[in-house]
Amino acid sequence: MTLECLQEYWWLLVSVLGGLLVFLLFVQGGQSMLLLTPKGIDRNLIVNSIGGKWELTFTTLVVFGGAAFASFPLFYSTSFGGAYWLWILILFSFVLQAVSYEFRRKKGNIYGTSTYDLFLFCNGCFGCILLGVAVAMFFFGAEFTVSRGNLLDVSAPVISNWAPSHGIEAIFNFKNLTLGFAVLFLARTLSSLYMINNVKGDERFSAYMRMSVIINAIFFLVCFLTFLGLLLTATGYEYDPATGVVSERAYKYFYNFMEMPLAAVVFLAGVVLVLIGIALPVFKNGNKNGIWYAGIGTVLTVMALFWISGYNNTAFYPSLADAQSSLTIRNASSSKFTLEVMSYVSVIIPFVVAYIWYVWRKLDMKKLTPESLENSDHQY
Repeated sequence: MTLECLQEYWWLLVSVLGGLLVFLLFVQGGQSMLLLTPKGIDRNLIVNSIGGKWELTFTTLVVFGGAAFASFPLFYSTSFGGAYWLWILILFSFVLQAVSYEFRRKKGNIYGTSTYDLFLFCNGCFGCILLGVAVAMFFFGAEFTVSRGNLLDVSAPVISNWAPSHGIEAIFNFKNLTLGFAVLFLARTLSSLYMINNVKGDERFSAYMRMSVIINAIFFLVCFLTFLGLLLTATGYEYDPATGVVSERAYKYFYNFMEMPLAAVVFLAGVVLVLIGIALPVFKNGNKNGIWYAGIGTVLTVMALFWISGYNNTAFYPSLADAQSSLTIRNASSSKFTLEVMSYVSVIIPFVVAYIWYVWRKLDMKKLTPESLENSDHQY
């Protein structure tokens, strides 16, 4: 395979991991409901319904970061090393999640379950919003410059330089926040759909989750449509394949959909599946399969968004400070040898996915009920 094919192949894998990560954020979505549940709704049902899957989200986040580091190291060093306050906040929130699931119901817990519920709530809210902000920079850019010549400077071998706020400015960017809140309300919607499927024997709980689907889906659609409007009218950055020179192009992402029909079809199919997943439990009482339609739709939609951010000669990490510093899958990737070696390793990915599906199926084979939770020896 040529270097160009390998670069496109690895961007495809990164997009798949990104789609899976956003789907698995339904765990964070459930956590964001903990402090808002009304009286009569058992928080322990929520925590134990989603608790069996929290490791999958954490692991997928780590694998996503690892794949980005190995295949596009300049992106990894620029974003993770430059916007470090943003990423530190994200990672800290996930550390709170791991600690909370470990100690929430542990004997001798001197802080009480409410303290760890607060930690889970913070991870659920801020984890989703901040990850959405980080991904939004793929489209709306960030304040950084890249100077490859600095690598030869022994006294200061720093390739990329960021704005003095080091990622804090991205959190307060309205465009970025539209995607951040869209991810949050999508995660809450997916979590409600998952718990409708996973928990039985408590009609009040099921009715509450159906109402949660409606409310969160409305907020999600408002935020997502706002983000989509900003995206399709945004000025993007594209590069000349022959010279590598980066230039602005009005309505770049709209044209990417037009010039890459497959991306447009996958995106529309994903959106339709998400809407079907939302509608099933709302208009067909007793239907518990909405999570699968919405889950697959989420993965497809996110994949398509990654495609229009990196393919078709698009700069997937635009620099607002210096257009020529913008990162593309051509100038930010590893060497051909590294990508080739990693491509052989990537063959095991289908087996990993099959293992996750098998474990998921085993965990969900027996639905959670209030009675089974009380009799269980293992509770989060």
